[in-house]
Amino acid sequence: MTTGTDAARDRVAAAALALVEDGMVVGLGTGDTARRFVEALGRRVRDERLQLRCVVTSNATAAAARAAGLDVRALPDVGGVDVAFDGADEVDPHLDLIKGGGGAHTREKIVAASAARFVVLVDESKLVDRLGAFPVAVEVVPEALALVTARLVSLGAAPRLRYAAGAPAEPWITDLGHRLIDAQFPPIGDAASMAAALDAIPGVVEHGLFVGMASLVLVGELRSSAVRLLTRTL
Repeated sequence: MTTGTDAARDRVAAAALALVEDGMVVGLGTGDTARRFVEALGRRVRDERLQLRCVVTSNATAAAARAAGLDVRALPDVGGVDVAFDGADEVDPHLDLIKGGGGAHTREKIVAASAARFVVLVDESKLVDRLGAFPVAVEVVPEALALVTARLVSLGAAPRLRYAAGAPAEPWITDLGHRLIDAQFPPIGDAASMAAALDAIPGVVEHGLFVGMASLVLVGELRSSAVRLLTRTL
């Protein structure tokens, strides 16, 4: 059964298609809204015979993109990305994000940083006044789990190792072969400073704070059929 959230995410995915032009290199994110965009993009490519090259952020997205008929390439083979599309778990008024609910934030951040334009697709439930209600996913080299856990506690977080869905005794292993710690912080007043502190911890591969990266956020409203556009103000 389609819910208001489903409909809002479908509208956002459809609206994002207008930002894609023939010949582009397109970055494809991971998660429910990103999957909807991948499927919609595949239909547009078939209908209009567009020539696109796509860079993906996870193995799951690679499979979905190929199933949709999209041309999937490795990032080093395309040199750069014209526009990347992805979802988010939280978006604050500065358009800073928490991502990582799907465990793909390392590759997501690489693709977003490689893109001339990074477009975030969300329904309005993802908008928050301050980041932090959703835990910050921290991808960690396995040997550094104890060290990173202790450092996260010192930063005020309640860290918890993520386990595989349906297998509570098996730690989640990312596509890159690492572990994930979900760090629950109090409301984050300074996302840039917190991101820098996480970056400084030895053994942290990447974290889910995306600061100053989003060019545009498309927001599907839940009580209407509108899609709002939020742009960064400096």
